[in-house]
Amino acid sequence: MIEAELKARVPDREALVQLLDKLTEARPEVYRDTYYDTAERALEARDAELRVRTVESADGTARTVLTYKSAAMDTASGSKPEHETAVTDPDAVHAVMRGLGYEPVITFSKHCLNYDIVVRGRRMLATVVQVTEIDGTFVEVETMTDAEGLTDALADVRAFLAGLGIGEEDLTRELYTDAVRDRRTA
Repeated sequence: MIEAELKARVPDREALVQLLDKLTEARPEVYRDTYYDTAERALEARDAELRVRTVESADGTARTVLTYKSAAMDTASGSKPEHETAVTDPDAVHAVMRGLGYEPVITFSKHCLNYDIVVRGRRMLATVVQVTEIDGTFVEVETMTDAEGLTDALADVRAFLAGLGIGEEDLTRELYTDAVRDRRTA
C-alpha cells in the first residue's frame, strides 16, 4: 500500500484545530521517532526510510511500530509505499537494527493531535504536528491506497485540505528529519 500524504505549514493553528474539532474528537499523542540508516547512508541515497516509532497516548499507554518506506512514487507529494508492523519489545528492535548494521541517524519527538475521519468515502488521518526544534505548526493528511488510486487519493486529500483553508501555497515537502538536523547543526 502507498501512503498518499500531503503536508502543509499551518498559517493559523487555532483556526485549524477548531475546524477539525467540529468533525471529530482529537487524539493527542507524542511520537518518539528514531530513524536508522547505514554508515554510508544507503537508505537515504535511494529515498528510503527505516524508522522505529513509539506513540505515547494521553492516557499513558504506548505502542511501538517499525516502519519501512521505499522511494517516493509521486514527486510532488513525496507519497511512498509503506510497510509497518507492531513491535512488542522496542529495546529488542533497536538492538536488532544495530545488529544488522543500521545506526540511529536522528531521533526527535512530534507532538500530535490526530483526527480519524472519513472524507469522500476514504478513511483519512489528519494530524496537527508540532516539532519542538522546528518553528511553526504543520498538518499532515494521509490515506492509504494502491498505485492505481494514488492520483485520485491525492486529489481527495487536496480537496479536504482546501476545505480546511490550506492552499497549494501552504504545501511543503520539507522533511522533519532534515529540518531537525539543520537546526541541530546551525
